[in-house]
Amino acid sequence: MSHVFVPPAPASVPVAASADSFPVHRIYCVGRNYVEHAKEMGFTGREPPFFFLKPADAVLAVAEGETGRMPYPSLTKSLHHEVELVVAIGTGGRDIKAADAMKHVWGYAVGLDMTRRDLQGEAKKLGRPWDIGKGFDHSAPIGPIYRASDCTVNGDTRITLEVNGVIRQQSTIGKLIWDLGEVIEHLSAAWELAPGDLIFSGTPEGVAAVEPGDTLRASVDGVGSLQVQIVAR
Repeated sequence: MSHVFVPPAPASVPVAASADSFPVHRIYCVGRNYVEHAKEMGFTGREPPFFFLKPADAVLAVAEGETGRMPYPSLTKSLHHEVELVVAIGTGGRDIKAADAMKHVWGYAVGLDMTRRDLQGEAKKLGRPWDIGKGFDHSAPIGPIYRASDCTVNGDTRITLEVNGVIRQQSTIGKLIWDLGEVIEHLSAAWELAPGDLIFSGTPEGVAAVEPGDTLRASVDGVGSLQVQIVAR
């Protein structure tokens, strides 16, 4: 079978300390999965988890030790950062139990769920989908994926975001409302997970706007770091 045009190369993310890359199938994101972030967005409590997706080619992959360049997106005047621990799925499945979920994890990375907050807010007010606020080009910067066996991720694992050297977001993975196993359980009840899926697990409080020229440094202890500069279009 031939195609009517040459299909683009699939999105992929470098694997740390390797010449290999991790092909991306889907990008799932968990909404409001830290209590304090939920509060700053006007919500409280342990509400049932909910999810949204970004296109696979929204990935902005940044190699080890490099600084990615993210163009400031069109249509917005309020581009926000959201630092997240990213879970890379290596073994798919449906109806995965939380107790078995870690068997399906290939590795971890540091990611940014970049958000056109003003467009997201307008969509919320009108009861419309968030796609324009969350799923735009380059909206998912991500650092190298580290094999799970090379990482230490537990409740004490610290997650941090600095903008121009000043800490904006900082918390621990233990403050997730729904932990990683529970997230995978809920996700796999709604979709059949597949190798190559990336799960952005949620962001702590402190989300705020960035401007062209700002440099973002995101890190997750025991996993790695990611550096991105926002550039004018």
